[in-house]
Amino acid sequence: MRHRWLALLLLACSVQALAAERVVSLAPSLSEIVVELGAADLLVGVLDGGERPPALATLPSVGHYGQLNIEGLLSLKPDLILLWPGSVGPAQREQLRRLNIPVYVAEPHSLEQLASQVQAIADRLGRADAGSQLAAQLRQRLGELRQRYHRDEPLRVFYQVWNQPLYTVGGGQIISDALSVCGARNVFDDLILPAPQVSIESVLQRDPEVILVGDQAQKDAWRVWPNMAARVRLVPDKGLERPSGQMVEAVARLCQVISPDL
Repeated sequence: MRHRWLALLLLACSVQALAAERVVSLAPSLSEIVVELGAADLLVGVLDGGERPPALATLPSVGHYGQLNIEGLLSLKPDLILLWPGSVGPAQREQLRRLNIPVYVAEPHSLEQLASQVQAIADRLGRADAGSQLAAQLRQRLGELRQRYHRDEPLRVFYQVWNQPLYTVGGGQIISDALSVCGARNVFDDLILPAPQVSIESVLQRDPEVILVGDQAQKDAWRVWPNMAARVRLVPDKGLERPSGQMVEAVARLCQVISPDL
C-alpha cells in the first residue's frame, strides 16, 4: 500500500512538472476556457477576435484571425499553444507545427466534445480538478436542457449565420448539436461544410418551422415571403459562436427562443 501511494505521489508530481506555465491562446473561445478554469495567470498572449474578457484586457496580442504574428508569439516564449484550426491559415499552421512548441488543437463538433476538451485543456494547465468540476457542470446542465426540451418529433429549424450571401451551419458544426439539445433539427444537417452557402429557394424547399436570425435587419428581410409558414425569431446572443463553458447557458437561451412556451 505504501509503495502504491508513493507511486501515485510521484505521478502527480510529474504531471504537475509537465503542466504548461506560459500559454498562448489562438481563439477567443479557448481564452475563455482558460479564464473559466481559473488559469488566466498562465496566459501570456492571445489572438484577438472580438471583445476580450476583463481578465485578459492587458495581455499582449499575437494578431487577429488569419493574421498571426509568429515573431510576436515566439517572443512570449510559450510552452503551450491552444489552437482552433480556423483561427490561422494552413501555411501558418504548418509554421506552428515546425516550432517544436506543444500545440493543443480544439475544434469541438458537439457539446459533449466541448466538455471533454475543457477537461483536456485543464489537464495541460495543471488544473485537472477545476476541469473535472467544470466539465461535470456542463454535462449536468446539458442533460437538464435535453430533458426539458425533448420532442419526439424535433422542430425543423433553419439557423441563419448571414444574409448577403445567405449562410447557415452544417451538420458537423457545434451549433447544429446545440439545436438538437433544444429539441430541434437543423434542416441543413446533411451538409458537410461548417458554414455552407445556401439559397432562399433551398431554405423554403426544406420547409423549416422556425427560422433563427441574428439581428432585426435579417428578420425583416424574411417579410418579403408573407406566405411562408416558418416563424422567424431573433437570436442576438453571440455566445453560441464561442465554444467555451459559457456556450451552455447560451444554448439555454437559444432553447427559450425556439420554444418560449416550455
